[in-house]
Amino acid sequence: MTCAECGAAAPADARFCEACGHEFPQVAAPAAAARAESSAASSAVDAAAAAAPDGPIPCAECGGVVDPDGYCSLCGAKAPVPRDHLVEQPQPWVGAVSDRGVRHRRNEDAMATAADEAPGGRAILVVCDGVSSSENSDVASLAAARAAREVLVHSRAQGLGTDSTLLAVLSDRIEAAADAASRAVAQSTAADHGASPPSCTFVAAVVERDRIVAGVVGDSRAYWFPDGGEPLALTVDDSWSAEQMALGVPRAEAESGPHAHAITRWLGVDAPDHTPRITTAAVTSPGWLLVCSDGLWNYCSAADDLEALLRRTAADAAGEPLATASALVDWANAQGGHDNITVALARLGTAAPDRQGTATSGES
Repeated sequence: MTCAECGAAAPADARFCEACGHEFPQVAAPAAAARAESSAASSAVDAAAAAAPDGPIPCAECGGVVDPDGYCSLCGAKAPVPRDHLVEQPQPWVGAVSDRGVRHRRNEDAMATAADEAPGGRAILVVCDGVSSSENSDVASLAAARAAREVLVHSRAQGLGTDSTLLAVLSDRIEAAADAASRAVAQSTAADHGASPPSCTFVAAVVERDRIVAGVVGDSRAYWFPDGGEPLALTVDDSWSAEQMALGVPRAEAESGPHAHAITRWLGVDAPDHTPRITTAAVTSPGWLLVCSDGLWNYCSAADDLEALLRRTAADAAGEPLATASALVDWANAQGGHDNITVALARLGTAAPDRQGTATSGES
């Protein structure tokens, strides 16, 4: 075959042009498509299990059995719900925390992360925020996040592609991840769903070869805070307030209006469009990559304000990403915790303290 970019000849089974690095379109085999559907279904099943664990739960206070209402049958203590507080640390330089917050009765946020062992190498951060007015949004968000991560983990860029080729490939893969997340939400939706079927937002950021590519559907966000550089909001919300700001309405007014939290795009069987809006950034210095739900940025929306908060928090946490993410969640709860809160962080360019990566409380 012939490369459409430079005209060079290439073998029929080639994935990249050896002359210019252009990636040739790949036709998904039926088996691959089946695996993607199976992965989405598996993510939905796993998420349902995480949201509603099966079997008796022992009381942490006295060892008795926790009744279905969540209280110990012996001492009456309320049992913690694992889904209400999730923690992931795939490597020491990446950490994420998701918490129920103060006001909500359950955690409808979710996250999924992955990272190479080498600090500042390849990382994947996905955050999904279940829409509170929809059914089973806690199941939908967790299924979506895990399905997206599954796609991104198994689609590493290979070959000698140029920077533009790499960015195009990563952009396509984030779109594929959003597709998988959307399928996972659909798999979590009952055939006889009501007027508000499960739905959630989606934001994913991938770091690879000194490039960040982020994609968003809804109002969860990604930020890049380079050391010594200008803070950068990588995403633009799909929301009423973002539309108002685009028309010139001041941020403080738009984000406090009666429809401030109304999103205009989402993942779900009733979604009009789930194609993520893609942005990219070059990693030219060490810095922090932050992906979060509105439970954090509601209290600190502007990129420069959020960067200042993160750097103060990171300094108190000795620059350790998981401790910093946890402290940011604690800070949002201290502001009132009106929503679920999810914070995923990657420290790029310099190593975090050297300790074993872990995943706890809802490991995935």
